[in-house]
Amino acid sequence: MVPVDFDLSRIVAPFRMQPGLQRLAAGARQLTPLAAGSPLWQEKKLVLDAGGSRLCVLGFDPQPALRAIAGQARREGLPLEGPPELAFEEDFAVLEGAGGTLPWLCVCVPSHWAPEEKLGLPFASVHAPVADNQMLLAAGRQLVRLVTGGERFERFVWTVTPSGRFDQHPRRHPRAPWPQSSDPAEFAYRCFLRVERQTFFPVAEAPGQAVFTIRVMLQPLVEALSAPEEARRVHDALASMSDAVLAYKNLALARERLLAWLARESRRWN
Repeated sequence: MVPVDFDLSRIVAPFRMQPGLQRLAAGARQLTPLAAGSPLWQEKKLVLDAGGSRLCVLGFDPQPALRAIAGQARREGLPLEGPPELAFEEDFAVLEGAGGTLPWLCVCVPSHWAPEEKLGLPFASVHAPVADNQMLLAAGRQLVRLVTGGERFERFVWTVTPSGRFDQHPRRHPRAPWPQSSDPAEFAYRCFLRVERQTFFPVAEAPGQAVFTIRVMLQPLVEALSAPEEARRVHDALASMSDAVLAYKNLALARERLLAWLARESRRWN
């Protein structure tokens, strides 16, 4: 695995489930070449070969979005050979501004959600399972208008997981159990930092549509934290999560051991 491309200073406490959108600077990259044969490539290819990577609402034409992806690749100087599933690390979806729905999905490595259950649903329904989602749902219409209005945005989502698998579709793979060890160090060494970079860019041929990209990154937790302030940031964010968020992120059983290790690591480096 390669280092997670994520600035840990983005992790703040108290932790809140919020949009966290930021406008992207002109020319910012939104696509990442997928290394052939890498673990992510292998997992995505399994889903593609099984015919499970793409979903489309009846009557919706995804070609403008596919051309937008190809155009974005050209702007970034990236070759697009073969299907986008195996060309880029990112998964893709189309967001329609008018109804706030997802009429097309090209998703191989979801994070404990089933794309087939989200296809065609409005924003509020898609995010209904999210814990402490009041802020997110209240801003739903405004957020949809914003990200489908022709500009480019990004946001990051992070968690700690016991699984080194990228594809966490709940029907293809049961949740990995947390390590049984009561020793915080041994426990932490078997955990991973999982980060999603999510971005939006416009579909030029279809005003009011945006391509939504999801790049999943995984790194062993002990390798991802390289400074005391990073350990403290993760510690404080984890310590401030509500019971609902801990349950949603499947962190309730892991929190105390993770907090003990993070506290020790931040002291050890001082």
